[in-house]
Amino acid sequence: QVQLVESGGGSVQAGGALNLSCAASGNMYSSLHMGWFRQAPGRQREAVAIIKISLGNTYYADAVKGRFTISRDKSKNMVYLQMNSLKPDDTAIYYCAAKFSAGLSPRPTEYIYWGQGTQVTVSS
Repeated sequence: QVQLVESGGGSVQAGGALNLSCAASGNMYSSLHMGWFRQAPGRQREAVAIIKISLGNTYYADAVKGRFTISRDKSKNMVYLQMNSLKPDDTAIYYCAAKFSAGLSPRPTEYIYWGQGTQVTVSS
C-alpha cells in the first residue's frame, strides 16, 4: 500500500512559478513510477510528468516541456514538480500518482495510487 500526500499548490500570475511536493509512504518507494497529472474543469485528467524512481528516467507532456521539471529525493520518499513560466492554461487540480508496473506511461488508468490533489491557479 502506498499513500501519497501533495502540497505546494496556490495562485500565481502568468509567468510565475510554483513547486509541488508529493510525499510517499511505504517501504517500496524505489520500485515505483510516480507522476503528476492534472485535471481542469470539463477536461480529462492528463499526464504532466512521470519519473522512474530507481533510475530517474522521465517523461514530459509536450505542453510542459522546457517549463516543468520533475525530480525525486530518494532519501525522503519525495517527488517534486517545479513549474516555471506558468500560463493560464496550466490552471487545474494537480494530482500525484504512483504505480509499480513498468514503463513511463502517461495513461492515468495505469496508476493505482493517487493523492488528494492540490489546486494550481494561474491568472493572466
